[in-house]
Amino acid sequence: MKHILNKALIILFILSTVFTAFGQTKIDRTLRQLNKESVPYTYVENLEDTNNIILLDTREKVEFNVSHLENAIWVGYKNFEIDSIKHRIPDTDSEVVVYCSIGVRSEDIGEKLKKAGYSNVKNLYGGIFEWKNKGNIVYDTLGTKTERVHAFNKQWGKLLTAGEKVYDKKKNKR
Repeated sequence: MKHILNKALIILFILSTVFTAFGQTKIDRTLRQLNKESVPYTYVENLEDTNNIILLDTREKVEFNVSHLENAIWVGYKNFEIDSIKHRIPDTDSEVVVYCSIGVRSEDIGEKLKKAGYSNVKNLYGGIFEWKNKGNIVYDTLGTKTERVHAFNKQWGKLLTAGEKVYDKKKNKR
């Protein structure tokens, strides 16, 4: 009986170690698969004070309208235009943090900013999903705090574990 109990304890220890190591988050695995890390990451914990940082939301307008980080500027993804950024942010040494749902689209926009000469661009690791998952506040277009976060689609929505998920009806009719 003691031998069985010892084996059970060993198995529980191994399982807890595996779940801790691999259970970091699905966001981690997804970013390792999809990103090149061509734009250095910054983390939610580094953004406690965003007053001196320019936050650029690289999601689609419908996503931004549901919620975004406070004081974020919507720049879009499909319709992103570097010339509009040059007018809004003439100082290419400004600290700029790009974000999207988890950090994939924002890496693409970050690359474009770097190519245009912006020298201090970072990609928010885990994007607005990680921001909300860690208990931070998001705002709607009226500047009101909200629990709602656009989850892009049902597949990506699995990575958002906090707040109220919002979906476009047409994206989920498959």
